[in-house]
Amino acid sequence: MAEGKPNAAPGSESAKKEAAESKGARYSDMQSATRFPIKLPISVKSKLGESRSETENISANGVLFQVVDADMPVGSNIDFTISLPAAIVGAEADVRLDCKGRVVRNFEESGRHGVGVVIDEYRFDRH
Repeated sequence: MAEGKPNAAPGSESAKKEAAESKGARYSDMQSATRFPIKLPISVKSKLGESRSETENISANGVLFQVVDADMPVGSNIDFTISLPAAIVGAEADVRLDCKGRVVRNFEESGRHGVGVVIDEYRFDRH
């Protein structure tokens, strides 16, 4: 029998605390990833339709960008596409990075809205 921390009963306060700690650890991991200040075109699908913006920074597991639709609360799922210019990726045509993610940060600074998103799934797609 493996030794370690016993699992808490589902729905108990201990189980909720363990889940929150695990979620916090994942967000903490995302925060500690090296961020690159790369400005790339991004297309975001939301309840109000599709909007275009530009990334502010990208890490190995997330992206930060400005949004027009400020109704993207923390925890909401979003689909978005980042365009990678052909010259940057060494291809003949631009490459699309189609992503599914979750909003982990929502902020407003100086009248602009932004979101931080963790990338849960991605797929490269050549135009």
